[in-house]
Amino acid sequence: MKFILGEKVGMTRLFDSSGNVVPVTVLRAGPITVTQIKNNEKDGYSALQVGFGSKQRLSKPQAGHVRGIRGGFRWLKEFRLDENDGKAYEKGAKIDVSVFSLGDRVNVQGISKGKGFAGVVKRHHFRGGWASHGNKHMLRAPGSIGMSWPERVNKGRRMAGRMGYEKVKVKNLEIVEVDPKNNILAVRGAVPGNNGSLVTIAESIAAKKSSKK
Repeated sequence: MKFILGEKVGMTRLFDSSGNVVPVTVLRAGPITVTQIKNNEKDGYSALQVGFGSKQRLSKPQAGHVRGIRGGFRWLKEFRLDENDGKAYEKGAKIDVSVFSLGDRVNVQGISKGKGFAGVVKRHHFRGGWASHGNKHMLRAPGSIGMSWPERVNKGRRMAGRMGYEKVKVKNLEIVEVDPKNNILAVRGAVPGNNGSLVTIAESIAAKKSSKK
């Protein structure tokens, strides 16, 4: 399985061999460092913990956790692996963008942009009330939210509230450029999050299975 951590740089456009415009998101990805190898026997599951980014001041627990590995990390993330795949890595190993190739399909996950408090029309795409005579101040109102029984608002009712700032995964994006020298990946389409925010990039298992067929 191919995976890496990166930062969103921003969006731009590239041109393919036919001269067509390709909208891409540029990601500064890796190199990442293996900080811990988890296994079923000790931890109950198999995974690879990796560190990315630099951090100058570390707490004593953080410093103890990465003892023997040069530098401190701003982010630590885990990727689930099969037990046998985890044995292929060792603590302190580096992973960079060269593991990916042009045409690879990846899933990219990040924290979406926060949009503050929003009403039901903007947040949930409600149609709103009728813009007719006698329907004053109700154009963007949510309408009735309760019921005669059980005389309370059900959990999960779509209402106004904080919009955005949540985990979003965009699946099956195509890699259109790999630059190992500058640690750059360019993927076709949009990626969630602000510029400079952390994203996780992992090989699309569904795309991999379909290609084998």
